[in-house]
Amino acid sequence: MTSDDLLARHRAVLPTWMPLYYAEPLELVAGSGRRVTDAAGRTYLDFFGGVLTTMVGHDIPEIREAVERQLRTGLVHTSTLYLIRQQVELAEKIARLSGIPDARVFFTNSGTEANEAALLVATNHRRSHQILAVRNSYHGRSYATMGVTGNRGWSASALNPLQVAWLHSGERLRGLLARLDAADRVDAAVEDLREVLATQTAGDVACLIAEPVQGVGGFVHGPDGLFAAWKKVLDEHGILLISDEVQTGWGRTGEHFWGYQAHGVTPDLLTFAKGIGNGFALAGVVGRAEVLESVPAISFSTFGGNPVSTAAGNAVLDYLLDHDLQANAARVGAILGDGLRAATAGLDQVAEVRGKGLMLAVEFVHPGTVEPDAALTTRVFEACRAGGLLVGKGGLYGNVIRMGPPLTLTEDEAREGLAIMVDAIRSSIGG
Repeated sequence: MTSDDLLARHRAVLPTWMPLYYAEPLELVAGSGRRVTDAAGRTYLDFFGGVLTTMVGHDIPEIREAVERQLRTGLVHTSTLYLIRQQVELAEKIARLSGIPDARVFFTNSGTEANEAALLVATNHRRSHQILAVRNSYHGRSYATMGVTGNRGWSASALNPLQVAWLHSGERLRGLLARLDAADRVDAAVEDLREVLATQTAGDVACLIAEPVQGVGGFVHGPDGLFAAWKKVLDEHGILLISDEVQTGWGRTGEHFWGYQAHGVTPDLLTFAKGIGNGFALAGVVGRAEVLESVPAISFSTFGGNPVSTAAGNAVLDYLLDHDLQANAARVGAILGDGLRAATAGLDQVAEVRGKGLMLAVEFVHPGTVEPDAALTTRVFEACRAGGLLVGKGGLYGNVIRMGPPLTLTEDEAREGLAIMVDAIRSSIGG
């Protein structure tokens, strides 16, 4: 079968709003470590990891063996109506690592479901459907999570079960806060929060949901300490803080295990997904028992935390900690980040190289402006593929290249990917 046959079949049975990367879409058929192979037999260095999900790499023996052990028992599914040893063990680890006191964990299948569960808990706890969210955010594709997504390209419905008020993101290139000196942005963000509470809400707001680093938004983030400054105001009103760690969790930022820790604050609820399953469907929410118990009726997740996915999750988390992948993310991420900044320092088309650890982005603009250049971004994106490197795209205007390689990335692989990326940028600008 040819790739063209598969593409035609895809278009015949799947909706058009499911995008495919590249002018000539790829079918990936194999993977090992940080590399994947397509149907034509070409191998690529993987710097996107299935959208930051293949966190420890492809075909890792310890994870494969843990899943195979569970499969050999003959039990793939029992539902959470029965005790699941792997689920309890993983919940104990996550509760301990979360930094949240007296924590409880509820497992789901995806980040969307995790955020949906967090919103359910917060609105019940506060008996309010008023939510604070952040501009340029992304929290999922379900009815409520679309409602708190501040990026029009991902808001597939204008209908919303929640009453949402929007805060500034602290973005450094555009918007009102970008006009201020860096030292003044946290104070301005706090003033913005107070004004939003006074003018756009009835006072009894349930929660603020925010990403420490905005994933789909192009790895934009506010100043360190912003969450703590926000939380001082939230605490005055009893408003909960939800930290969406779907992309920032598990040490990816290098400097901390969770993105929220850069802010010197502990959230009431924390959502996780993607990397913890390393490709298996696994996600959830962890929070203070007082808050997470705020569900007044029976609720459970048929597949969330099933024996196979939690077997994988335990192996992933053990591997992550045993190999200190957070430290590797910091070390190898610096090679990539510093290398990209040095290589693009004189290029007017590169507005910013940003991010933390192995969560890095390059934003492209028209020279001498901050006007997004999506066409140039697409040329760079395609040139990376031609050079043997897979990366992601994102940003509010589609002008950001995103990189989220597996946390096992080696220094040599980082330099290899860096060289391909720099060549792609230079050749695309020259074209």
